Amino acid sequence: MSAYGHQMEREYSTQSLSSRGSDMGSHYVVESGFYMTSFAATIFIGGLTTIGVILLTLLIALVVMLQACQTRSSGAVQFSKSSDDYSYCKIFVLHAEINNLEANEFPSVCKDFAIQYIKEGQYAKDFKFTMWLAENYFNTVTPLDDGLDAVLLDIDDFSSSSPNYNDLFRFDQNGCHGCIEEGKNLKHKLLLRFATKIQAGGWSLILLSRKPEKQRNATIEHLIAAGYRNWSSLIMRSDDEMQMEGHEYFSRQRGMIQKEGFRITAVISSGMDALTGPCLGKRIFKLPNPIFYQFDYHIEIAPI
Repeated sequence: MSAYGHQMEREYSTQSLSSRGSDMGSHYVVESGFYMTSFAATIFIGGLTTIGVILLTLLIALVVMLQACQTRSSGAVQFSKSSDDYSYCKIFVLHAEINNLEANEFPSVCKDFAIQYIKEGQYAKDFKFTMWLAENYFNTVTPLDDGLDAVLLDIDDFSSSSPNYNDLFRFDQNGCHGCIEEGKNLKHKLLLRFATKIQAGGWSLILLSRKPEKQRNATIEHLIAAGYRNWSSLIMRSDDEMQMEGHEYFSRQRGMIQKEGFRITAVISSGMDALTGPCLGKRIFKLPNPIFYQFDYHIEIAPI
């Protein structure tokens, strides 16, 4: 080969090597970089978004849980602070009911529980269930045709001048006048329905009151206005009975009713004085009384 040929061959070889080196360097850059198609990029971004949403959700959940724990802790502290009042009123109400105390003899803190009992709706539930028990019982028994099977009803439970309710009205500082009035109306409605039903079934209805005999006319007017009719008798306190204890007065009257030939089937009242002693008949139905609040409910509804 000529010298020129050898020179051309060397130049060609040099260019070829240079070209190969250039190609290899470009390939290296591509392989060492981060390559992604548009579809893969879409999936990647979607995944990052999903993770972000999950993390944000977890953060919100943690915040809510912390707030709930804080609220429960605060409620527990509040209940602990009122535990002394709760214990005191629980014992006081127990003895007050046994001794038939009036609402105006109750400490203020205990009246708060009575208002709460009505406001929470538990009083209405208890009253409805009590009347259901009474009605269910009378659906299973039948009076004789002589008209001497009697049901005794304490009318002071639905009297417009009931001291317990009136005292709650005067005392209420929690804006619950409406719920107290609603409780009174519910009691009037259910008792009237019950009285009408048993009278239609042939039972004699005997009404008893702690009020003096001199209030008879006003009491009769109130009964008629409330919808009561055709009761067998209305018993009120004579002058010589005004100094009697409540339980003694009611026991005496029940004894006299039996001496007149009546058979007492049931006695219905919210007062323990009317539900203790002799001659109580076959059944006693104790109506719920807001002022004698059932403190077991306080544990259920108190914040914890």
